[in-house]
Amino acid sequence: MEASERAIPKPPWCATFQTMAELQDAVEAIRRGEIVGFPTDTLYGIGVDPYSEGAIDGLFRLKGRPAGKPMALLVASIDQAMGLAEFSDRALDLADRHWPGGLTMVMPKLRQAPPWLGDPVRRTIGLRCPGHATALELLDAIGPLVVTSANRSGEEPAIDDVTARTLLGDAVSVYLEGRAPGGSPSTVVDLTDPAPLVIRTGPVEEL
Repeated sequence: MEASERAIPKPPWCATFQTMAELQDAVEAIRRGEIVGFPTDTLYGIGVDPYSEGAIDGLFRLKGRPAGKPMALLVASIDQAMGLAEFSDRALDLADRHWPGGLTMVMPKLRQAPPWLGDPVRRTIGLRCPGHATALELLDAIGPLVVTSANRSGEEPAIDDVTARTLLGDAVSVYLEGRAPGGSPSTVVDLTDPAPLVIRTGPVEEL
């Protein structure tokens, strides 16, 4: 199957669908290098433009997260992901079976990807396609985003926009309404070696 034929269907459920005006507000904020909040299929997330190093620095500062601990990117499709990472046959198979869903894949980063993304030493990048319609609509409109949970490091993560706003306030420019189902964070698997290495266990077990 060609990459262009690998269409990722939108899931049938979503806590709330955004109006076009709300979605456009989020897109414009991201383009300005600001932080935007939105629900995903695991937790409520906050994200920024992966092509803006300053925006990513701001996200790390807001989280209080060590700079040496890379954040994953969310994508709307396999085609978007293939613009950032080198997909092996195994990675394509896993994406076909588990995207959208709770699987983050760590893969070799393509040369054209911004140097500040992922692990600069190993030249890897973590990618996931979330199974939440609001997240997919935003990602389809703006492209891949660097995303993390809506909380400061050490705090309980938010699962909806109301809690996220209480935790982070005006540091996030736009909060798209919605609630995440909660539960386990995604399974993270490293595909840079011949044998997949599970870095974090989660909802996806069949690899």
